[in-house]
Amino acid sequence: QTYSTLYDVVSQALANHQGSLLVFLPGRGEIHRAQEYLAKLCSPHIELFPLYGDLPMEQQQQAISPAKQGQRKIVLTTNIAETSLTIEGIDCVIDLGLSRQMAYDTRTGLSRLRTVKVSRAQATQRAGRAGRLSAGTCYRLWSDTEQQGLAPHATVEIKQTDLTHLCLQLHAFGCSDPSQMQWMDQPPEGPWQKAEQLLADLGALAPSAKGWVITAHGQSISQLPLSPRLGHLLLTAQHYNALELGCQLVALLSEKDPLAT
Repeated sequence: QTYSTLYDVVSQALANHQGSLLVFLPGRGEIHRAQEYLAKLCSPHIELFPLYGDLPMEQQQQAISPAKQGQRKIVLTTNIAETSLTIEGIDCVIDLGLSRQMAYDTRTGLSRLRTVKVSRAQATQRAGRAGRLSAGTCYRLWSDTEQQGLAPHATVEIKQTDLTHLCLQLHAFGCSDPSQMQWMDQPPEGPWQKAEQLLADLGALAPSAKGWVITAHGQSISQLPLSPRLGHLLLTAQHYNALELGCQLVALLSEKDPLAT
């Protein structure tokens, strides 16, 4: 239903406007699905381009470069185009009102991507992508009632992300109490304690009379450009003379989807 509605709106926008279109979708999977639905709208004068962070740089450049003379573009993008990019010739934005955000689950101790509604500030920012260089139009695929129910602003990242790496780095710098630092937003106490306990389980922190202190193993992990879990895996593999296998596992686990083709 969502993609058939999107097809109708894109078709209407192509008929009502002369420039290129920017369509906001939550993630790569939705972009690929939308490509299949919207392929029928393509012609020698209308091209379809995906745009997301994992896309090869050459394909990203094709998406953000101006359309050729006499041609129009439909760019399917994630929130990567909310603020950092201006695509010349875009005079119409179509927004599904969804975004993919990394959220930390204190129950499992893991971060996972989840699809959430955009905030009102994000919706305004997205609408501003239309007509950066001239007048523009924005189609929002949600009601006025839903608009009023949107949060004013998105939740700041430090409130919903895994704090394990940040926690280890502060301990490596000699700071065991985050309140000693000046923050725009203080790290939440519960996830911070979870991060310290995880680091203790990895052998990166050890208890002392004054609280947690970083261990030699923790210092070694902190010097690796990896998350603490993967750093611990790599050092453990080295300890058991299986460094090559450890490197292979870390390389696989560092990919968002190691089985993607």
